[in-house]
Amino acid sequence: MRRHHAMPFGAELDGGGRETRFRLWAPGAREVELCIEQPPAQPAPMRAAGEGWFELITQARAGTRYRFRIDGDLRVPDPASRCNPDDVHGASEVVDPRAYEWRDGAWTGRPWREAAVYELHVGVFSPEGTFAGVAARLPYLRALGVTAVELMPVADFPGTRGWGYDGVLPFAPESRYGRPEDLKALVDAAHGERLMVLLDVVYNHFGPEGNYLHVYAKRFFTERHHTPWGAGVNYDDAGSRTVREFFIRNALYWLEEFHFDGLRLDAVHAIADDSRPDILVELAGRVRAGPGRDRHVHLVLENDKNEARYLERAPDGRPRWYDAQWNDDAHHALHVLLTGERDGYYADYADAPVHHLGRCLAEGFAYQGDHSGYRGRARGEPSRALPAAACVPGMARNYVGGSPTARFSQSRRLGKRQGRHREVGSEGSRTRSCGAMNKNRI
Repeated sequence: MRRHHAMPFGAELDGGGRETRFRLWAPGAREVELCIEQPPAQPAPMRAAGEGWFELITQARAGTRYRFRIDGDLRVPDPASRCNPDDVHGASEVVDPRAYEWRDGAWTGRPWREAAVYELHVGVFSPEGTFAGVAARLPYLRALGVTAVELMPVADFPGTRGWGYDGVLPFAPESRYGRPEDLKALVDAAHGERLMVLLDVVYNHFGPEGNYLHVYAKRFFTERHHTPWGAGVNYDDAGSRTVREFFIRNALYWLEEFHFDGLRLDAVHAIADDSRPDILVELAGRVRAGPGRDRHVHLVLENDKNEARYLERAPDGRPRWYDAQWNDDAHHALHVLLTGERDGYYADYADAPVHHLGRCLAEGFAYQGDHSGYRGRARGEPSRALPAAACVPGMARNYVGGSPTARFSQSRRLGKRQGRHREVGSEGSRTRSCGAMNKNRI
C-alpha cells in the first residue's frame, strides 16, 4: 500500500514521477524564480497565478534539490518542503511520497479508551537519536504496557538539538532524525506492534531562525493579535484563508501520508482567532470528515484555558472535535508549591498554590468506593491492591525517562530544587550542550 496527501502548494510530483508542479504563495514578491540546485540549472521564472501565487511545472524528479529566489535576490527553501536534508537554510528536496511501501494495510488504530501514552523525544530516546533508533526500541515500549507513542515535534528546526517547538518547516521531518521514509518506517513498525503513534504539532508560531515567510508572505502574520513570539499567526485577517489551509493541510498530511494515529496540538491558548468557526474547530472538522472517517484518529489539545466546548461529543458518543486535552493544573500548582517558581506558565497558580492544588484534587475526579453490602456487593478495601497509576484521573501517560530505572543525569548538582527558571524565562530556549544531550540519551 502507498499513501500520498496531494497538497495545493509546494512540490508535487505527477503520478508517473516525470514532472513536478512547484507552487509558492508569495504575496509580497514581484517575481519568483525556481532555482534547481541539484542537478544545477539556470533559475526559471515562475508564472504569476493570481492572489499572490506563483507556479511552474518542470521535468524535475524525486531527489531534485531546489529553492525559490525572491525578486532576483534572496534564495529561500520551500515552506511546504517535504524534506530539507541540509537543515532549514538549505535547499529543499522533491520527494515521491508513493515510493514507500506500507505494510500496515489492515491497521485502523485503537479506541481512545485503550490509550496508555508514552511521550518521547526522538533525539534522546535512543543512543542513535534517530527515527530508526526509536523503531528499534518499540518492543521495549510494548513490554511496558504502552499502547500509544507520542513523538515530541519533529518539524525541521535549525541546528541539531532542540525540543522541537521552534520548527520552521512544518512539513519536513527534522533532518537530524532521518529522512521522511525513516519516519514512515517508524510508524509502520509501531503499527506492527499494535502501538498507536501520535505527533506533537505547533500551530501557534514559527521559530525565530530559518523562518523566511516574513520576507515574501507577511500576511502569514497579523498585528491584530500578539503572542509571546510577536505578531500572531494570521487565522482571521486579510489572507487568512491561505494560512488556515496551510495548517489544516499540515494536519491532514501527517495523518494521511505518514499514517499517524493522532495529533497533539501545542499551546492552543496562544492561537488567537476571532472567526467562526475558529481554526481549531475547522481543522478538527476536516480531520473527522477525512482520515478520521473510517479509522480511529485522535486529536488532543494543550489548552490552558480548559475550554470544554472543544470536547463536545456527538449523539453516538464520538468526539465531535477533540478527544481530550491536557490537565496541567495539578502539575503547575504542585510545581509552584515545591519550587516557589512563579514565572511563565506558573503565574496563574502563584497566589494560592495550596488552594489551587486542593481544587484540582477535589474537583478533578472522585472515587466513590464500593456499593453497599446490603445489595450483595463486595466490601472491604480492594482499592488497596490498586497500583497508584490506576487512580490517575484520565488517560495513563508517561514521559521518556519516567520509568523507574531510567536516569537523565548522574549529576547531583542538577538535581537541586531550582525549578525551570531558565526554560520558562526564555521562550524558545534550546539545549545548547552536545555533552548534556548525549548524557540524557537513554
